Amino acid sequence: MLKIREHVPLAQRTTFGIGKTARYFVEVRTEEEIKEAIAWARAKGVSPVVLSGGSNVLLPDEELDALVVNVVSDDFSFADTELEAEAGCNLLHLIREAAERNLGGWEKLAGIPGTIGGAVRGNAGAFGPEIKDFVVRVRALDIELGETRELDNDACDFSYRHSFFKDHPEWIITRAWVKLGKADPVASKELIEETIRERERRHIQNVRAAGSFFVNPVAPKEVQELFEKEKGMKSREGRVPAGWLIEKVGLKGARVGDAVASEQHPNYIKNDGEATAAQVKELAQKIKDAVHKEFGIELQEEAVVL
Repeated sequence: MLKIREHVPLAQRTTFGIGKTARYFVEVRTEEEIKEAIAWARAKGVSPVVLSGGSNVLLPDEELDALVVNVVSDDFSFADTELEAEAGCNLLHLIREAAERNLGGWEKLAGIPGTIGGAVRGNAGAFGPEIKDFVVRVRALDIELGETRELDNDACDFSYRHSFFKDHPEWIITRAWVKLGKADPVASKELIEETIRERERRHIQNVRAAGSFFVNPVAPKEVQELFEKEKGMKSREGRVPAGWLIEKVGLKGARVGDAVASEQHPNYIKNDGEATAAQVKELAQKIKDAVHKEFGIELQEEAVVL
């Protein structure tokens, strides 16, 4: 039997530390519980909102008039070089568990906040690799029809920070299978810690933020060339870092209330105290306007803004 609670605080359930309450809230572990929660929401006449690891999302300052379905599933298993994990499993925990079993290849994803389900939905990546490089198939639930389906890697329609699931929010990821390679456990663990240290050096660990707020955009040729000349590196797929653009328009460290474009990594809008969603959105719009005025580039949010 599901335990539906009312007026549950949400801020502490997100990496941003922003948000008020959920009108209704429930924790679920299984596909059947997710189905039951969705049916309850439909009968009650409220929208279901799925929340798992709490990263990559900005919640509103007002009560969220919805049933927040908090996925807390965390079971996983290994079979030879394949990992099967429920969507609610913490990504870093899985990477470390794989290393214990002499499996790796995805160590550079270490430190990306959130769950494997969230990583698949957004095709999370860092320092080169993306989760799409390892996903074999994904199990998902259509919350509108109540049907489950398994999608192979191609059907997931992965591209830069994108997947089928972003285009079809009615599909909720419940499980993922990833293929890893044999790895020396000592070297694997060292690479994991080295990756985390590099993220910390860039000050994108242990801050209250959603993660990268904007997607790195495709830029005009002249902007790509300017980036390559300044940074001494090639742009990937014609994209330039959103953080670099923010710095170029002079908004590194920009502040609206307690919402700040981080001095170390300006594409991380961080909560520097008691920031509100309104302050974050005002700062984000200020950044978007400045980048568009200077470079003609429309920045798009990577974070989900509810």
